[in-house]
Amino acid sequence: MDVLRKEKILLQQRLKSYPAVALVGPRQSGKTTLARSLSTAYFDLEQEAERLRLDVEWPSLIKTQKLVVFDEAQMYPTLFPRLRGAIDADRRWNGRFLLLGSVAPALMQQVSESLAGRLSLVELSPFTLVELPDTPPRELWLRGGFPDGGILSSSLYPQWQKDYLTLMTQRDLPNWGLSAKPQVMQRLLKMLAAVHGQLWNASQIGQSLGLSYHTVNDYVHFLEGTFLIRKLHPWSANLKKRLVRSPKCYWRDSGILHSLLGVHDYKMLLNQPWVGASWEGFVIEQILNTLNNAAQSLESWFFRTSDGTEIDLLIRHRNILWAIEVKLTSNPSLEDLTRLNRAADMVGADKRVLVSQTTKSAKGSDQISCSLPELLKILI
Repeated sequence: MDVLRKEKILLQQRLKSYPAVALVGPRQSGKTTLARSLSTAYFDLEQEAERLRLDVEWPSLIKTQKLVVFDEAQMYPTLFPRLRGAIDADRRWNGRFLLLGSVAPALMQQVSESLAGRLSLVELSPFTLVELPDTPPRELWLRGGFPDGGILSSSLYPQWQKDYLTLMTQRDLPNWGLSAKPQVMQRLLKMLAAVHGQLWNASQIGQSLGLSYHTVNDYVHFLEGTFLIRKLHPWSANLKKRLVRSPKCYWRDSGILHSLLGVHDYKMLLNQPWVGASWEGFVIEQILNTLNNAAQSLESWFFRTSDGTEIDLLIRHRNILWAIEVKLTSNPSLEDLTRLNRAADMVGADKRVLVSQTTKSAKGSDQISCSLPELLKILI
């Protein structure tokens, strides 16, 4: 499959403006493939032999006109002071170094200490609907966006996702510094799947695992840094009504979520009691990733009052506040739009969008009812 990654265009633009760029994203999302399409000067810093080769070749690397790629850069902290020295020797020389990372906090700590002001950050998500216009949304929703998880071959799902999580819990997470035992992490991942789209309650999870809520929060914060989990925080404003203060917790890739919950095909997915929460999370992730890929800055929240008035997603995009409600239906009702408008009025939203699986779009000056692909076109 020959797909032009939107992030590649953004990456090339940033390399023209910065001496170094960091490309971050989940393991197996395509970072290495994308980077190696830009340069043959490549070092996998998880490998001891590659670190030795880097040390030997360093004097020539800082003089080469080629883009030099450092994969899993956070695994070799001594690289960062070297890069700072090489960059500072000629600050006008852009497009020299590309750093890849699967653990954002570990990488960004090194960046902030050594490369502040010298580097731009680009996030590579799994594939989005915008990048796969010929793929039916239901297929991407079922299997997720990882290239090897079903995009290239549908038969790989869900075994690929199961193997992916096994390797993450047994090898990658411990190597990256997470102290939890693999068995504990595997149980935690399943529990996170069970509470997908719900308000976060670390104490409840901790009681089930025999862990303190502090430990659970630490583990989940680490998983956020590996791009597996997203916490969507609540809208905060001076309203008369009491607002929910806890974030919502989502799996960022729907294919991994579905494999954890034992779903094998689309028919089985639609019969699950939690299917609405799955669709909601998929829509939210598609919106946020698509705007991120298009280099569109945005802020995002959800909104819920104590009496149940809610909006699934609020985004501030191009100085416009969008209130987006997600419905798993092909026939949204007028009452759905009325409820959305009532909640949107409370936060002063400029645009109100009811996104569903409808095949008929309806657009007004500030109200829209449409499908997810149509909404993505409107936003970008």
